[in-house]
Amino acid sequence: MRSALTASAAAAMARSLAIVGNRILIVDDKPEVRESMCDYMALAGFVAESASSAEDALELLKHTDVDIVITDIVLPGLGGLDLTRQVKKAHRADVIVMTGYSDNFSYEGAISIGASDFVVKPVRLEELLLRVKRVLRERELTEERNRMMEKLQTLAITDGLTGLYNSRHFYAQLESEVDRSSRYRHPLAMLMIDIDHFKEFNDTFGHLEGDKVLARFSQVLKSCLRANDSAYRYGGEEFTVILPETGAEEARTVAQRIRTALETEIFAPEPSRAVSKTISIGVTEYQPSEEMTAFINRADAAMYLSKQSGRNRVSVLHADPAASAQPVR
Repeated sequence: MRSALTASAAAAMARSLAIVGNRILIVDDKPEVRESMCDYMALAGFVAESASSAEDALELLKHTDVDIVITDIVLPGLGGLDLTRQVKKAHRADVIVMTGYSDNFSYEGAISIGASDFVVKPVRLEELLLRVKRVLRERELTEERNRMMEKLQTLAITDGLTGLYNSRHFYAQLESEVDRSSRYRHPLAMLMIDIDHFKEFNDTFGHLEGDKVLARFSQVLKSCLRANDSAYRYGGEEFTVILPETGAEEARTVAQRIRTALETEIFAPEPSRAVSKTISIGVTEYQPSEEMTAFINRADAAMYLSKQSGRNRVSVLHADPAASAQPVR
């Protein structure tokens, strides 16, 4: 089983392997098999460890991150196929299974339980190395594809300028929060926010300076929220915030915190000119069984009440008009 390998050949092999330093665990009850495989993989640039049983391998995996487990199917105690199932269930490692009984075990059976490859003994170490290399390459490609998909999904729900969620995600998330509020009878509040006199600012200083205001306000907004709150660019200079498990009065406090935080910000659209910006905020609380559109429209109406009352203030509107609060600075 042992394959002769000169130091120069091993070094050349390691250089040809784009992924080196990965950790491999050899599981076999024969010491000579474990020793020869560990030596070969170590010379090829891997960190190689071994275990004589599936139980020992699982114990090692509790404390050590392993990239690939290479296991014999026939082991004392727990078998290699059962080991494969447990590895795929609890760990991120790929598994290559080996067997000297090709008639009793099939490639399809091993792959169906999560193995990445299947080899028949006696194993040529050069071939095994190529299979290890292929498995690592495939995992790298899969992880890269998953990262790209996650990035695309993030871009699909994120506003490019502000880094906040976009309006499409707002409607999806609000529907989810309304459903959760109704199911568990938890309060739910919403803020609708508009930057005051933003069109005039853009007309005076240009859209690039206006974009700086939008971006900076988004940072201020996020800094005023809790971890389970979420902020969205609703459109143009309008923003909205969903506040789970929050009543109207607590939401008013959050709104005032956001309003006063922006007041302290100074913008310099021109070298010799400093400008401050203000916001008008509408606050409302969801009422059980009401339509989501009614909830949104009430927050919008509360925001316009702040506009009509002089801007730079917070207004609260309740579903019951008799309980509606007056706009406050």
